Amino acid sequence: MVTHARPAGPPRLTAAEFDVLYRRLVSRAAWAQGDRGALDALTPARVLAAAREVRTGRTVTLAAPVETVPGPDNPEPARHRMSRQPAERTPGGLGFAMDSFAMNVHGDADSHIDALCHVIYDGTLHGGVAASTVTPGGAMALSIEAARDGIVGRGVLLDIPRLRGVAWLEPGDHVTADDLMAAETAQHIRVSGGDLLFVRVGHRRRRAELGAWHAAEARAGLHPSALEFLADRRVAVLGGDGNNDTAPSSTESIDFPVHVLAVHAMGLHLLDYLQFEDLAPLCAAEGRWSFLCVIAPLRLPDATGSPVNPIAVL
Repeated sequence: MVTHARPAGPPRLTAAEFDVLYRRLVSRAAWAQGDRGALDALTPARVLAAAREVRTGRTVTLAAPVETVPGPDNPEPARHRMSRQPAERTPGGLGFAMDSFAMNVHGDADSHIDALCHVIYDGTLHGGVAASTVTPGGAMALSIEAARDGIVGRGVLLDIPRLRGVAWLEPGDHVTADDLMAAETAQHIRVSGGDLLFVRVGHRRRRAELGAWHAAEARAGLHPSALEFLADRRVAVLGGDGNNDTAPSSTESIDFPVHVLAVHAMGLHLLDYLQFEDLAPLCAAEGRWSFLCVIAPLRLPDATGSPVNPIAVL
């Protein structure tokens, strides 16, 4: 494996520089301004082409287990309650074990997908839809229901710690467009139109080995300028094993610049806090970093996102 030395970090963006970048990406993603955003890139022809990625038939999850224990990055964990146990017998000897779940979809621990209504910026949602369409009863537009038929396409994993010869990126580090292109070269893969792009920063491995930390305050992610790479390649989805955004923020006055650019400007559904520790070794062993990927959000008609369990099919 070739190790690439880490250059000085990318510059912090001023509010004015971010505004220029935002407007440029809106213009370049004009093709993705409908209700489904960049999912429109997933044409039947591209889905058929993605199916040809299957060679061994092995399936691998890209999701982490849902957590029910509080932690520094998960103060409001999912609640799992048994509503009926086998001891509660019913007439005739038949019984059912039953349970219920409740969770905060957009936390800093559980794997989830963000709908296009999730990010409100300058009083609007993606495509200029009024923020008032998100009501106390739910999102009346751009909800996760837009992905009700599933998201199926060619997944591509770019492994940035592998590129740099480290176990993980430290919190606060940035993935740049140059990193993404260097990973393409090192992994002999090219991201192309309609791909589901997954970027590994090693968040899950660091958490597993060192323990949870306040990820809301410090985490590795993409630098906002890296979104130009995604615009060049016309990707359909972006997913990461962290939040996709770096913390502290790399942009003046905006805490989640990658979310603003990806969801609001470009119409990308984001997948946060996935895990690639099962997939990455298989890709490395097989010498290929692309695969069929199937993402099936729950049908929550008015929701801003959903728990998710993406499956890679190798």
